Formats: sequence, C-alpha cells, structure tokens
Amino acid sequence: MFLLDAAAILLCLAAILGLINHHLLKLPFAIGMLVAGLLGSLGVLGLDALVPALDLAPRVRAAVLQVDFAKAVLSGMLSLLLFAGALHTDLGRLKAKAAPILTLATVGVVISTAVAGAAAWLVFGAVGLGLPFAWCLVFGALISPTDPIAVLGIMKAAGAPKELEIKVIGESLFNDGIGVVVYAVLLTLALSPDGGLGAGEVSVLLAKEVLGGVGLGLGVGLLAERALRTLDEANLEILITLAAVFGINLLATRLHVSAPLAAVVAGLLLGNRGRQTAMSAGTQSALDTVWTFIDEALNALLFLLIGVEFFAIDYSRSDYLIAAAVLVPAVLVARLVGVAVPVAVLRARLAIGKGTIRLLTWGGLKGGISIALAMKLPEFEGRNAVLTATYAVVVFSIVVQGLTVGPLIRRLTAQR
Repeated sequence: MFLLDAAAILLCLAAILGLINHHLLKLPFAIGMLVAGLLGSLGVLGLDALVPALDLAPRVRAAVLQVDFAKAVLSGMLSLLLFAGALHTDLGRLKAKAAPILTLATVGVVISTAVAGAAAWLVFGAVGLGLPFAWCLVFGALISPTDPIAVLGIMKAAGAPKELEIKVIGESLFNDGIGVVVYAVLLTLALSPDGGLGAGEVSVLLAKEVLGGVGLGLGVGLLAERALRTLDEANLEILITLAAVFGINLLATRLHVSAPLAAVVAGLLLGNRGRQTAMSAGTQSALDTVWTFIDEALNALLFLLIGVEFFAIDYSRSDYLIAAAVLVPAVLVARLVGVAVPVAVLRARLAIGKGTIRLLTWGGLKGGISIALAMKLPEFEGRNAVLTATYAVVVFSIVVQGLTVGPLIRRLTAQR
C-alpha cells in the first residue's frame, strides 16, 4: 500500500507542479519540474521557520527519506528511460560517429573520474574533512555520467544540428552505463579491506559488467524482435517491449551485469532493426506514442524527486556547503578535460567541428543517476559531504547549464 500511496502522491504533485510551471514559470518541462520541487521544498522550510509549532519540515523530511531514491532510479526508472532514449535514436547516424561517441563514453568518463576525484580530495581536505582518496575517486565516478534524458530534450528543443545532436545524445546514452560500471569497480576498491584488488580482478569485473550487459541487451532484444515478427497487434507488441526492459532489469541484477548498457543495446536494436523487420507502420506509431509518454512521465517524476530530495541533504554544515560550492566549477573542469583530451586525439583523423568541446562540456548535464549513486553509498565518514556536493553539482547543471545550453547551441550553429 505504501508504494501505491507514494506513487499517487508523486503523480498528483507532478501534475500540479507541471501546471504551475506551464502557466507561471514557463521553463523547459524537466527543468521546470526540478525548480518547482525545489521551490516547494524551500517553501516548506520557510513556513516551518515562521510557524515552528507546525513541525512541518521534520515531517516532510521523514516522508521524503522513506522514498528509496537510489532504488527507484537505478532499479526502475533508469533502464526505462535509457531504453526510451535508445528506441528513438538512429543507429545509422550513431555508427557514423561511433569513434568519438565510444571514446568519450569510455576514455572520457575515466579521465573525468580521475580529475574530479583528485579535485574532491583537495577540496575536502582544504575544508578539514580529509576524505580518503579512494572515496574521492568514487565521487568522481558518480558525478561523471551525463543525463541522456535532459540532454535529449534540450538538444531537440534548441534545434541542434544533427551532427552535434548525435554526438551529445550518443555519448550520454552510453556513458551512464560505463559510469555505473566504473563506480561499481571503484566502490569495490574503496571497500576492499586490503586496500585494493589486483589488476586481473578489476579487469574481470569490468569485462563482466560491460560485455555481460551488452550481451544481455542483444539477447533480450533479439528474442523480443523474433516475438514481434510473429504478430501484428500493437498492444501486445508494446507489452513485449515493456517486458523486455523489466526482464533486463531482473536478469541484470541476478547476473551482476550492467542493466543500463543492456537497456541501451536492446532499445537500439528494437528501435532500428525491429522497426524494419517486425513492426507495421501502425505499430511503430503506437509504440512511439506509448514510449514517449513513459519517457515524459518518468522524466517529470525523476526531476520532481530531485527537487524534493533537498530534504535529504545536510545543509546545516558550512564546510559541506563550501566544499560543494567549490566542486561545482571543479566538476565542470573535469568534464572539460574528459572531453578535450579525446577530442584533441580524434581531431587529427576525424572531422570534428569548431565549438564541439564547448558544447560537449557545457551540454554534459548531470542528473538523477549521480544523486542515486551517491545515495547508494554505504555509511562512511564524509558520506553526507559527498551527497551534498553531488546534489549541488546536479542542481547547478540542470538549472544553469540546462537553461543556457540552448543559446550556446544557436550561437555555435550561427558561426558555422
């Protein structure tokens, strides 16, 4: 009953705040939901300060903490959102830009993780928190993935050129899965009692997560495609795609492979080959309608949850807030290095347009996955500092970068 109650409350809040955003704030949909959630949270704090007898803030905080944000995102929303994004991505254009996309999603994420981790170690040490370097690297890993859903909506709304759009969206689809894998490896290292694992063990863990996820996505995607070929009934075919995503989540959890990568691979397969070989025009239209609705609805709930998760943050510690404020630009620098190094290497043999580094850096929005990974961290000294810094980076990224990346795209496009 609690799950149904929570779902009902969140859906009603999303609808009400969506109306308020549409008529008053007039912000892009996802950003508006986050801002509305934040304003609501601040309103509760203000009312609690004015009328302490209501004891409102502690009650709301207790209710928010009952929602397992990490589980909701990592075990539910993420695979559905990644599948929906991949379902509408042109595999042909993705293949044409495969080298920069895969390099940014792998080498770029590793570089960004190292730079952000080193910056966190220096910043946390400077404010007297002194987090071990291993935990700072975990922070670097959880803050490096970009949010494909926010990126996808903003790229389309801004009318980005197809060449730029596919690079940004393609990287975002894959670096979530890679980021989660790097996070899992570094978390294992941080928790290792002897201070680390051997190179062979790390390699095996990486290979299992990545190759296992890709294999699972291919297997489930091919099975679903084979099933779709045998019928022409839109409702049942949509049900099969939903079952594929939930099946991926179930199997990935038990096989200890990457569910995000599996969801992306299955979505690309069904969204491209599946459309050509197994779906009528009517089914394709119905499928797009349903999955667009799932995408938008879950996106609204996710960004609303990010806004209300303000109550899960320890904003009473000035050292946490100072560290968070310094790490916001530091993470941007880490993203810049993680983009600039691969692009500089690739530019010698690939046609990479002017302004690509700026766009990929500023357009690499952080999102719910970073907060979910931070909340999934086990208890250790400094956990709340990491969570506070993560939340600050994500909110800045979505609100400030999200509202300004459109004008940046238009300016870069006009210069070409």
